[in-house]
Amino acid sequence: MRKKLVVLTGAGMSAESGLKTFRDTNGLWENYRIEDVATPEGWARNPQIVLDFYNERRKQAAEAKPNRGHEILAKLEQYFDVQIITQNVDGLHEKAGSTNVLHLHGELSKVRSVKNEDLVYEIGDKPIALGETAQDGAQLRPHIVWFGEMVPMIENAADICLNAEIFIVVGTSLQVYPAAGLVGYVGDQVHKYVVDPSLPNYSFSTKNVEFIQKTAVDGLEELKERLLGMG
Repeated sequence: MRKKLVVLTGAGMSAESGLKTFRDTNGLWENYRIEDVATPEGWARNPQIVLDFYNERRKQAAEAKPNRGHEILAKLEQYFDVQIITQNVDGLHEKAGSTNVLHLHGELSKVRSVKNEDLVYEIGDKPIALGETAQDGAQLRPHIVWFGEMVPMIENAADICLNAEIFIVVGTSLQVYPAAGLVGYVGDQVHKYVVDPSLPNYSFSTKNVEFIQKTAVDGLEELKERLLGMG
């Protein structure tokens, strides 16, 4: 039986593919205020700005290429039962070849009805216009979990973490909840690796945590060699 390797990834995972994170620029994301483009209140105030913002993000993500870190995680499927839980919405894990990816915060390549969150459509890199509607006649919105909204996949993610035999955190500072709480579902006896070049204020009540102070790509290169010795 292959060991269950669970990987929690965040924006730092995609930074080396050229995609910026809003935390890079003092609460601005590509010169937009987070409150204006990534909250239900921002959408209610000015849906056009929100659509413009995500149309641009969608185009950027479609043009972005997976980096070596994404490729390493995809290759590890040859040796482990790999499950990726990602806070990223860019689809780069799938582009690199990963087959088990749970998206906590939605996906840029999808849109949904503002009235029915189960009416979801794949649109690739196409823009959404104001007035464009779903089958129920309601406006389409990005299939993204905004700040202040429920995270519908969090229970599935917690179940995955409960069954992890090896756990890796890469590219996330674990400051955004509920995603940050997932580490608490991983068993004390499970080996945990945190890959982060800056190692900010991580606080773990759990045991068996090792910090690797490197970028996502360099840290995963190092971890891959060690993990293959354990597989």
